Amino acid sequence: MVSSVRREWRGAIELVVGTPEGMVKALAYPELVGTPVPGDRVLLNVGALVMGLGTGGYALVVALPDRLPPDPVQDGTTRDSGHLVKARYTPLQPILLGVDEEASPHHAVMATADTLDDMPVVLADLHSALPAILAGIHADRPDARVAYVMTDGGALPAWFSRTLAGLADHLTGTITTGQAFGGDLEASTVHTGLLAARHVLNADITIVAQGPGNLGTGTPWGFSGVALGEAVNATVTLGGRPIGSLRISDGDARPRHRGVSHHSLTAYGKVALVPADLPVPADLPADLAKEVTEALAPLTTLHRIVEIPTDGLDAALQASPVPLSTMGRGLLEDHVYFISAAVAGRHAASLLPTSSGPAPS
Repeated sequence: MVSSVRREWRGAIELVVGTPEGMVKALAYPELVGTPVPGDRVLLNVGALVMGLGTGGYALVVALPDRLPPDPVQDGTTRDSGHLVKARYTPLQPILLGVDEEASPHHAVMATADTLDDMPVVLADLHSALPAILAGIHADRPDARVAYVMTDGGALPAWFSRTLAGLADHLTGTITTGQAFGGDLEASTVHTGLLAARHVLNADITIVAQGPGNLGTGTPWGFSGVALGEAVNATVTLGGRPIGSLRISDGDARPRHRGVSHHSLTAYGKVALVPADLPVPADLPADLAKEVTEALAPLTTLHRIVEIPTDGLDAALQASPVPLSTMGRGLLEDHVYFISAAVAGRHAASLLPTSSGPAPS
């Protein structure tokens, strides 16, 4: 039973729920299950909580058995209200309006959109890079319109991310793609998500990353962020300018993630089949810089390594409107990780014309 409501953010409500084993922290998505209040009985999924997964430590509300949400309108069609089914064939599958389907006000624009017009696209394998990349962009180009394309390798509901809720006023919009949902716009693929960012949200720069809570097995290929390499391919296919946010760390205790993470080396070195710019902080400590240079050497046959100055980026990161955290480490504990993401944003900003902003489609 719901004991109390702790806090709310866009699309989500955090609860304290009493169970036979004691009080637990739970998360509800009102768009899927309705709005719980103290005294409600709730059906919980506690799988991630029992496993001790690191993304929030929540049980998830599956239903309010005594107060179910209303049935969908029974008019024989969902065409007018959308017919994109995401989290397909799961009990809580939402039916949504896709940005490019016939009922969408953006259908005409999307029906003819086929190029990104050389738009810079910054790609990252972790959701935690998002605010740091954004800080790097806005440090030099505070006027830049930045969209976020969220892929489905991590959390499916965009509502899970408190980071994303806190960045809402600093982004021109979020587009959830694939099985992910809950963005300002819904798209079926990364390709349509990128096109919507450019032609519907009129973005100058787009950031692509999975939602929080990635899947990893500790093997070279068994990581959901490896799909970032496919997003590089999609960006070039559509006429965009891909910029890889390298995952570099001197704070991660795991050897496979120290220096350049093996995930970045796999995504850019084996999955991406087309060139991208790979920015690197220009002032890394000498021993780490040597390690990074050696790790990236095999990638230089395809990609362009770009050294980017970091002056002013620490202040931009410290001024982030949301806390910076990756795997429980903050800016001071893993400075190199966040500064590496920020230089990717700075490089993207440098590619914009002096007067940013595409003409509305």
